[in-house]
Amino acid sequence: MDAATRLHYCSWKERKDIPPARSPDLVPGQGCRPVTNAATAKETNAQAGAAFAVLYALSLCHMLNDTIQSLLPALYPVLRVNYALSFTQIGIIHFAYQVTASILQPAIGLSTDRRPRHRLLAGGMFASLLGLLLLASAHTYWLLLVAAISVGLGSAIFHPGASRLARAASGGRFGFAQSVFQVGGNAGSALGPLLAAYVVLPLG
Repeated sequence: MDAATRLHYCSWKERKDIPPARSPDLVPGQGCRPVTNAATAKETNAQAGAAFAVLYALSLCHMLNDTIQSLLPALYPVLRVNYALSFTQIGIIHFAYQVTASILQPAIGLSTDRRPRHRLLAGGMFASLLGLLLLASAHTYWLLLVAAISVGLGSAIFHPGASRLARAASGGRFGFAQSVFQVGGNAGSALGPLLAAYVVLPLG
């Protein structure tokens, strides 16, 4: 029974002047409640499982992205010594990173609302990775600045689109989906300084 037929049937059912439900997808004597059979339940569970798999994958990507985001500030003392930078120069690097990461996010968010661009997520991850590689190979202050901007750009691109997908994969459980997505980001923020202390510093 399609939606229009169901609506028509239910409106007449309210008047109690037609026979009990005979449609296979309605419960006789129980108004217009649809029957939940085993096949429908199995399909629903499969769809929910696939949606939450997407949600957990987004959370993992959020963790990787925010690990790179938090690694940069953790390396400021090392960069200051190795490149003989002043506190002003360190401040400019951080300013460039934060401005890029924050100011561009609303514009990208508006753009993804008007026309979803799921490939931008991969672009955001690539920009963050590129910034990390530039940071590792930079020999001048200006390359450090470009690396910081690239990391900030990755953050600005990733977060709006990933948040939108997390909501779409929530199955109506918006609060739970947001919390799972946010756990990945918080874990990444915690891992960045640890990565700097136990990997970057010992290996140089």
